[in-house]
Amino acid sequence: MFKLFEPHKIFSITSKAPKYVLLLFVIVLSVGLTEALILSPEDYKQSHSVRIMYVHVPAAWITLGIFSTITLLSISGYIFKIKNFFLISKSLAPSGFVFNIIALVTGSIWGKPTWGTWWAWDARITSMLILALFYGMYLLAWRIYENKEHVFKITSIITILGIINVPIIKYSVDWWNTLHQPASINVFAKSSIHTSMLFPLLVMTAAFALFSLLIFLMKYNTELIKIKNKGLDRL
Repeated sequence: MFKLFEPHKIFSITSKAPKYVLLLFVIVLSVGLTEALILSPEDYKQSHSVRIMYVHVPAAWITLGIFSTITLLSISGYIFKIKNFFLISKSLAPSGFVFNIIALVTGSIWGKPTWGTWWAWDARITSMLILALFYGMYLLAWRIYENKEHVFKITSIITILGIINVPIIKYSVDWWNTLHQPASINVFAKSSIHTSMLFPLLVMTAAFALFSLLIFLMKYNTELIKIKNKGLDRL
């Protein structure tokens, strides 16, 4: 079983994947941009500024998804002593942080024509900013701590504290009076968003997910090469 975690066996699979993921990403992104910028209708209130949604919302979804995944992997890795989970988490974090920043920046750009201001200390905006700080602390911990056992423990604590913020981001629009509108997409009930806008939104989300996977594979492969160069047999 443990032979599955040998660097050369993992690398033989992950080293071939990026070129296929890149090709699929370009195709899906092309479809998504065409749908979002050309085929989807403008909003009757926000006009063409609503098209920022096709970057802002997927970026936010990917941000939350990656942090949740990192948390699950970190806790599992610490409990079951599976170092590969920490390596996967470390490789996922950069793209999660980048998409967090993209969500904040595009939200600010969208806020100007919609709310009349670049920034407001809205519950959801503030909680997204806090999540970016947790991402930053997580990435910083990997840089400043050399002892692996120590960094495993510290990063696990950071993710446990940070994951508390994820449901706050999700349900802030329901719990408090915020500038954000209630969720337009509901998995368990009929969504209020029209299919002409929902389809490009989902396609752009798929494109961003593929881009995250591409960045992850590149980072993960780099980490595996470092392990291989050290002459280690397993993670």
